[in-house]
Amino acid sequence: MHVHILGVGGTFMGGIAAIARSAGHRVTGSDRNLYPPMSTQLASLGIEVIEGYEAGQLDLNPDVIVVGNALSRGLPVIEAMLDRGLVYTSGPEWLSTQVLRGRHVLAVAGTHGKTTTTGMLAWILDVAGLSPGFLIGGVAANFTSTARLGAAPFFVIEADEYDTAFFDKRAKFLHYRPRTAILNNLEYDHADIYPDLDAIKRQFNQLLRTVPAAGRVVVNGEDRNLADTLAQGCWTPTARFAIAGTDAEWSARLEDGGAGERFDVLWRERAIGRVEWTLIGRHNVLNALAAIAAAQHAGVAPERAIEALGSFRGVKRRMEIRGRVGGITVYDDFAHHPTAIATTLAGLRARVGRERILAVIEPRSNTMKRGVHRAELAAAVAAADQTWFFTPADLGWDLRGAVAALGDGAHFAASVEVLATDLAAVARAGDHVLIMSNGGFGGLHEKLLAQLRAGRGH
Repeated sequence: MHVHILGVGGTFMGGIAAIARSAGHRVTGSDRNLYPPMSTQLASLGIEVIEGYEAGQLDLNPDVIVVGNALSRGLPVIEAMLDRGLVYTSGPEWLSTQVLRGRHVLAVAGTHGKTTTTGMLAWILDVAGLSPGFLIGGVAANFTSTARLGAAPFFVIEADEYDTAFFDKRAKFLHYRPRTAILNNLEYDHADIYPDLDAIKRQFNQLLRTVPAAGRVVVNGEDRNLADTLAQGCWTPTARFAIAGTDAEWSARLEDGGAGERFDVLWRERAIGRVEWTLIGRHNVLNALAAIAAAQHAGVAPERAIEALGSFRGVKRRMEIRGRVGGITVYDDFAHHPTAIATTLAGLRARVGRERILAVIEPRSNTMKRGVHRAELAAAVAAADQTWFFTPADLGWDLRGAVAALGDGAHFAASVEVLATDLAAVARAGDHVLIMSNGGFGGLHEKLLAQLRAGRGH
């Protein structure tokens, strides 16, 4: 079968391309402005990628066109596809019918932590010798690809609540029909898709309706929004996880001041093992508990899961150190929601103590661009010593006014070049520069590192 993928450069669609290629299909695709890591992954697989969305690419005569959710009506390739009556489907639907049917799907859902938890769970099952298939929305350091077909029966997937395609406005995760479902947390996000939090809760409850009674729902016992969602109806046994202070079956006892680099895992208040790893943050402890609980449902003993997490090396763009110059450490993180920003900063603060943290934020997500969370932004960066905000001309709301409570602790720049210059001027040995964005941030990380090297004679 010849599969042609529109939007092949995204991590999800690029993962589908890798899986389709492994399944023996001929795979081609198209996208705009393709860049690593997906460009290199596709090239290594020998997948031909066409630049742009012109109609001429349909002359390849594929058997099926898989349409990414970033594509919309009006694009030449979409209009030609519809006019010619060609066979097309969405990425989640293709995955459901061609790969997931008949497999034990372990789906990881939630507003935050999906990518990291999916990577953890896939790694635990891999170390246990189960050779799972997986599709991760990021680059997990323990694997050479974001996706693989794997061996039956297990398949681990990052289950996103974003909509499926221009012709299918259901949440992507409704296609996956998991037997094991992790619900990490639930907050308002994707303001371009959902009008309010209740709308997202309904989608999560729809996911619960697809999990069989013989399955398991692994749920964050600290999250009130998830409790509300389960109250709407749940027909599957649940396993709850929390740090402490609840009746959750799975909990953790943190050491080292709560940084999360070492913690005991407890099953019904009985310690069963200790995780020692390079990750930090309370949020990652919760992610680990979720992964351990889900792996148990797949038949992996908790002790073995705990051991596997000791060698889990994290996911790119999640507190990833991009470089150190003159005692200044520059990090890259995907955080773009106030809760994620706050928890990321809290984890770094627990690790570095009183050393200075310079936070840098790009309000790039659709929700941020709409100003939905502006009232929470100042509090989200409380753990930083100083914060720089990127202020694009098209932002559409008063960012300076929203964070006025920060006083002299807030700084603003309308270009990446100015940001790099300003940060290089004030950063000193011992500082930690934490750059947070769900995009490439115009190459700020490397521009800053280059200025630091130039200024320090490196």
